[in-house]
Amino acid sequence: MGKVVLFDHPLIKHKLSIIRNKDTDTKTFRENVNEIGSLVTYEVTRDLKTRIIEVETPVAKTTAEILAKDVVIVPILRAGLGMVDGIHDVIPTAKIGHIGLYRDEKTLEPQEYYLKFPKEIVEATVLVVDPMLATGGSAVAAINKVKKSGAKDIRFVALVGCPEGIAALQKAHPDVDIYLAALDEKLNEVGYIVPGLGDCGDRLFGTK
Repeated sequence: MGKVVLFDHPLIKHKLSIIRNKDTDTKTFRENVNEIGSLVTYEVTRDLKTRIIEVETPVAKTTAEILAKDVVIVPILRAGLGMVDGIHDVIPTAKIGHIGLYRDEKTLEPQEYYLKFPKEIVEATVLVVDPMLATGGSAVAAINKVKKSGAKDIRFVALVGCPEGIAALQKAHPDVDIYLAALDEKLNEVGYIVPGLGDCGDRLFGTK
């Protein structure tokens, strides 16, 4: 079973309190989601493998370490876009794929409307990104698509999750590690995380 990692850092907690606040404006909300994305990247990538290369400093030749594999960031549109720049700031060499999903009103199942992955995804460490892990439906569907592309090293990165979403994702993809900035109490009757932070996509892009 993949691990579930909760971030315990005062800066992350501070910024989470800002984005939870219903009175936070769109600009401040977007900035703090982006900044949390940067902060969580250090823990998400802590165990990435490196390889040795030779470099020449201004003083002498030496050995140094670089990442052994590419990193690919795959945000689930549209809310996942809010975390991409923060992660990319820390890993500027990362490639970025995109997957767009919407919920079918009749079946309530996620439906794909956009998919574009870089060719490096097969051998890369893939960070599937969505701020909210609620029912888990979108996360499961997105990872299904990522695995279908040939990727094997996959991690799911979110800001806020709940037990129901974790259970659904672990059942469908027990090999995928889950990284969360906060684990909240539950889902309510309409599928929102409680206490959560509302509709992250609407709050990011000012469409609430």
